[in-house]
Amino acid sequence: MKRNEFKSISRREWIRASGRGVGQIALASMLAQSDGLRGIGAGSSDPLSAKPGHHAASADRIIFIYSTGGVSHVDTWDYKPKLYQDHGKKVTASRWLNKPGAFDRYLIKPRWSFSQHGSSGTWVSALFPKLATRVDDMCVFNAMHCESDGHDKGTLAAHTGSAQFARPSHGAWVSYGLGTVNENLPSFVVLAPQAPYAGAQTWGSDFLPGCHQGTHVIPGDEPLEHLRPRVSSAAQQSLELELLGKFNTRSVESSPLDPMLEARMRSFQTAFGMQRQAPEAFDLSSETESTLKMYGLEAGQTKGFGWQCLVARRLAERGVRFIELIDTGSNSAENWDSHGNMQDHERLAKMIDQPICGLLSDLKARGMLERTLVVWTTEFGRTPFHQTADHAGREHHNLVFSSWMAGGGVRGGLVHGTSDEYGIEPAEGGVHTHDLHATILHCVGLDHERLTYRHAGRDYRLTDVSGRVVREVLY
Repeated sequence: MKRNEFKSISRREWIRASGRGVGQIALASMLAQSDGLRGIGAGSSDPLSAKPGHHAASADRIIFIYSTGGVSHVDTWDYKPKLYQDHGKKVTASRWLNKPGAFDRYLIKPRWSFSQHGSSGTWVSALFPKLATRVDDMCVFNAMHCESDGHDKGTLAAHTGSAQFARPSHGAWVSYGLGTVNENLPSFVVLAPQAPYAGAQTWGSDFLPGCHQGTHVIPGDEPLEHLRPRVSSAAQQSLELELLGKFNTRSVESSPLDPMLEARMRSFQTAFGMQRQAPEAFDLSSETESTLKMYGLEAGQTKGFGWQCLVARRLAERGVRFIELIDTGSNSAENWDSHGNMQDHERLAKMIDQPICGLLSDLKARGMLERTLVVWTTEFGRTPFHQTADHAGREHHNLVFSSWMAGGGVRGGLVHGTSDEYGIEPAEGGVHTHDLHATILHCVGLDHERLTYRHAGRDYRLTDVSGRVVREVLY
């Protein structure tokens, strides 16, 4: 391609043409390289090169598990005996729902029983019998709260720190701050059959260099398009790239100030590296029968949340910094938004209970949990009350909900924060989404107040202008 022909193609046209898969990854690298050469990047000719953090890290990587739809805290992790006792009682809910005038709601008891588990005695719902066996490795946050009770805004805030505007996702910030330790794999991978509420901007890089955006991997026989080379052998492909490199070198020599040309050359190297290493990372044929069983998988299975969890462990082993697992089910109806029937929670819990338990058990058995921070969260909780007595569902509730962390320097067997007697609002130890993000960054060695990027005349960060590290839960 001649120089003037290449320069005539806009960035938008390149993005549209790249599609999904290896081409997407290569393009992101290419655009990031060109940005760096224009002085927009982080000061390195390779924006994905490994960088030191601000302080000593307790975790090398993050596995972020997101259950979309709003998981009910009072039916899963936040045991409220008073809610059982006062089922059907009227409460005046106007101050909680931020609406004018006094009006009544009826308290609705949980559909499942709770019991204590582990040496810590952590209360867990019967919805999670497998995960209950891992509570001594987990720190449960029962006083989480966030700004919005809308799915799109809540999901955006959980991923980017902003409920109002598109901003770089948490994984993009980690990639920007630390780079990658494996140049043949992306620094940020998202394993999901489909996007959650708010769409692909939940793993976008926004104003950060494009190479930091998440790479979306869809479970199935071909998790990334164009992952396998179209030529007969790697040797043949190497020869072709070598020949192409010679021609490109001549072009660079004749046009030494063309940053897009040099970036495009590097994109071929990135894609080639992916084709060499990514297929092996997604190939589970080497896993033992006992390991597959641990995740609830059968030999040859390439879909399901168990597949996502096992691939996450394999990517973590291979140096991927940030791995997100999105629990969306196989279609848009399979999420935790249980307005009409809370019984849906039972089916959804079964889909993730054993796989996440298997992931925690496997990481610990391999000695990886100590340096892997595992986070589970959702956009908000669900109301402990309803306007109709004995209603089968629950509404959105952002005033308080539950999340948990494990590994990566977090104290296990701990419950941090409590909600009031009915699970309506925090009573003590409240943790905002900004606090959760600040703590996640701290564990991988990043100071959330110093991890900034200048854009449109001001410095931005994941935690906006607030957030604190929840040091009480850290070793």
